[in-house]
Amino acid sequence: MKSSSANKREMHSESALNHTLPVENRISTRLQWKLYQACLIANDALMISLAFLGAYLARFQISFPIFQIEIVPSSVFYLRVSSIAMLTWLAVFFINGLYRVENLLGGTGEYALVFRSVSLGMLLVVIAGFLEPAFVLARGWLILAWGLAFSLVVLGRFVLRRLVYWMRRRGYFLSPAIVVGANDEGTHLPEQLWNWGTSGLHIVGMVDDTRAKGSAVYKHISILGDLDDLDEIVSQCGIEEIIIATSALPREQVLPIFEHYGFSERVNLRLSSGLFEIITTGLQVKEMAYVPLVCVNKVRLTGTDHFLKLALDYGLTIPGLILISPLLMLIAVAVRLDSPGPVFHRRRVMGVNGFQFEALKFRTMFTNGDEILERYPEKKAKLIQNHKIQNDPRMTRVGGFLRKYSLDELPQLFNVLRHEMALVGPRMISPPEMEKYGRWGMNLLTVRPGITGLWQTSGRSDISYEERVRLDMSYIRNWTIWLDLQLLFRTIPAVIKGEGAY
Repeated sequence: MKSSSANKREMHSESALNHTLPVENRISTRLQWKLYQACLIANDALMISLAFLGAYLARFQISFPIFQIEIVPSSVFYLRVSSIAMLTWLAVFFINGLYRVENLLGGTGEYALVFRSVSLGMLLVVIAGFLEPAFVLARGWLILAWGLAFSLVVLGRFVLRRLVYWMRRRGYFLSPAIVVGANDEGTHLPEQLWNWGTSGLHIVGMVDDTRAKGSAVYKHISILGDLDDLDEIVSQCGIEEIIIATSALPREQVLPIFEHYGFSERVNLRLSSGLFEIITTGLQVKEMAYVPLVCVNKVRLTGTDHFLKLALDYGLTIPGLILISPLLMLIAVAVRLDSPGPVFHRRRVMGVNGFQFEALKFRTMFTNGDEILERYPEKKAKLIQNHKIQNDPRMTRVGGFLRKYSLDELPQLFNVLRHEMALVGPRMISPPEMEKYGRWGMNLLTVRPGITGLWQTSGRSDISYEERVRLDMSYIRNWTIWLDLQLLFRTIPAVIKGEGAY
């Protein structure tokens, strides 16, 4: 777990990405992406080949009890199969869009696409074996090759992604962009892109008819001119991305921009939904009476995503509770012996769609905590402002230990079983805290709060309240089952180190 100062340095370096000037045209952005795509193809070919080789060695050269080896097949046969399969898988990767720029460097969605592509590639190998009797492959080899291929390809792409993030800090892989429209939505778009440092967009400025040229909007971003100056700005600044805040412009102003840049090979045109407050819930387009209408989901996760989330929660929570039941009993006894009062603390918090419930925690404070806090007015003021304080005088001896290692939150596994919480999700908040979330409050209530989450693995209580809100919104907007698995793995070292918890 990083210290507070380390987190601040990291957040500063990430935010610096958006205002790092792109390098001079020694290498064009298009050529940079071509080189990166070539590296991805080479990475995938190498990792798939290593996976096939590793599967052969593990299946036929290393003796495992689960594998009964009677006859070791020809290595030449498996070499030929691996070569053909590798080329076939690369074709599947290409067809599924794993080398398209819009699918790269976009959170865990890229890894989910790798999983589907690897699975489809292996399915084609299995079908080939079914259709051709002479094409017989060991089932153990197939399973090992599938698992190794996914793991190695993801590992290789993860390393390459970190290399690109490093290069973005030095001005590479950045696309100069402008935002058109400086209403409430438009001015928040640069803020969001600024705070999401790995977006790859360098916001040069904004274009708007209602504000004076040169007026500041956010940090270094200012108004470059009005709509009549758009072509000149695009040409002079080498703009590659135009982002239109659709709620800021009437239809008659949006259409000419679309007609001019919508099919341009040099400039990408992006239109916001105009619903920036609720965009994290997901939108669906449905035609009714020949009219395409946009429908807003009431919850963030639906269909398969909802099923996968439930499967992860119950698949880990039920056996986990059985495994740690002795620890729960031991903590309960320690809490009871340490200070008078109940074992559990019940906190009223917000759930999906405004439903309120009582989240369980082991009690970590004295029962007369309010009286104790009155003796420390400065700490009370900080508590009101941040809902957290360091060196809390209300904390018991056992409570301090439980909080340091997040053991006080273990009873929330019962909230997960009751479908009130999730293992991974946004930070749990009380009804009064909703005001802190402002326009993002409605997004927060589209998913269940989590025992752990992006905030837990990014500094816990050491980060500011505004940063917690941003992390929660980022989690909701970019959710995939792979992100949940990643955060669960990242939670383990964060909890063990015990930093940022109080």
